[in-house]
Amino acid sequence: MRQPAQFGVPSVEKLLGALPVVAGFCSRLKIRDVVDDACPVRDLAGLSHGQVIETLVANRLTSPAPLVHVREWAREWAVAETLGVEADLLNDDRIGRAPDAIAPHLDRITGSIGLTAIQEFGIDVTRLHWDMTSISMHGAYPDNQDGFPAVRFGHPKDRRPDLKQIQAGIAVSGDGGIPVFHRAFDGGAGEVGQVVPVMRALQELADRRRMLIIGDSKLISYGNLAAMDGDGVDFIAPASKTYVAVSELAGLSLDGATRVDHTAQRDRAKPADQRGTWHVLKDAMTLAGPRKRDPVLRLRRVFVHSSACAGAAATARALKLGKAADDLQRLECGLGSRHYPTPAAVEARIAVIGKTRRVAAYLQTETSVDPGTGKSTLAWSFDQEAMDAETATDGWYALLTNLPPDQADAAAVLTLYKGQEAVERRYSAFKGPLAVAALYLKNNRRIAALVTVICLALLIFCLIERQVRHALAG
Repeated sequence: MRQPAQFGVPSVEKLLGALPVVAGFCSRLKIRDVVDDACPVRDLAGLSHGQVIETLVANRLTSPAPLVHVREWAREWAVAETLGVEADLLNDDRIGRAPDAIAPHLDRITGSIGLTAIQEFGIDVTRLHWDMTSISMHGAYPDNQDGFPAVRFGHPKDRRPDLKQIQAGIAVSGDGGIPVFHRAFDGGAGEVGQVVPVMRALQELADRRRMLIIGDSKLISYGNLAAMDGDGVDFIAPASKTYVAVSELAGLSLDGATRVDHTAQRDRAKPADQRGTWHVLKDAMTLAGPRKRDPVLRLRRVFVHSSACAGAAATARALKLGKAADDLQRLECGLGSRHYPTPAAVEARIAVIGKTRRVAAYLQTETSVDPGTGKSTLAWSFDQEAMDAETATDGWYALLTNLPPDQADAAAVLTLYKGQEAVERRYSAFKGPLAVAALYLKNNRRIAALVTVICLALLIFCLIERQVRHALAG
């Protein structure tokens, strides 16, 4: 007896990749629950905002592409099977509405998820490294929405002064370099002015336990240091020339300095005799406030000498002097031509050379007119005394801290500060494989939300890295 053939459900091939791992970490961090609690939707909605944000985070971690391609990505990858999100529901409108919805609640969302990460994975947040970076934006953005970081011209760190920017800051733990906190800022915001609000947020995140905050020179101002010291927060940061004069650095000597057992990451594969060396000198200083009634801060000052930095400074100086000399020699050959007919034209060109080659501090010139020929003349030289004064500072910089000596000696202060490279590594991932490039969104409201999406993806990336390291060590 013949029977009709019966077939099962047609097989479907989809990419799986790291989606199951990402989905597991999203669940442990409760991303969907935190977002849905902050931004509930109607029961009739096909997807909640939490589902969309979780999907965007997974997209950043598996196959980052411009946001217009998310639906195509979800169709090719096992998004429905791992995240429970149907690809056809991820149209451009739905993806745009989710960032719009979470934007007013970013502090609440990021704080809750950061706290969950700390508790769920047992992250030690007694030491945090803080830094800010700029993100160039493609577009005019003439109308910034109030209440969200504004897209403005600023001081770009990617050397794109032609583009407006937004700024982002992250705080990573000394334990594994985990970005437990992030925040977006106006493109033109000064970094110094953001330190105290960030410190308050970090105190709340860490349950107001005593902590150590390590940052760059933008951490240093009287107001910032007084606020941190007054709140029982320890700090380490390099001092700019405003607080430690060049003459002080020039007067330092390695005689009596203590060598530190530290090897830079870039030197670890080199033979021991080719690695850079580090030396420290301990000192103290006082810092007075702008008003007479302000208390005087008593700080420890650790002078650091890096042989690698000294060598790099000498190489850079020789290079710029060589380029400046070539420019000046070409200028001499063109004296009296239509380009440089007068001493004023020659001096204008000298000013450009001094600025672009960064040799104005020790470039000496004299221009005049040859009475016999009527042509401009030029005599130039580099001030050896000025160059020697600069050479004396090569490799030296100062760290300021309020850590007492019994908690960290001068060598330990340097070692703690060197952990700051963790922030730089995280920013390389933030701007590289996890970012959307070129970055162009409808408004600054969505930009702030996208920064959070990228930072949540970075958080998961770093947690996975930390878990793998612990597993290998165990």
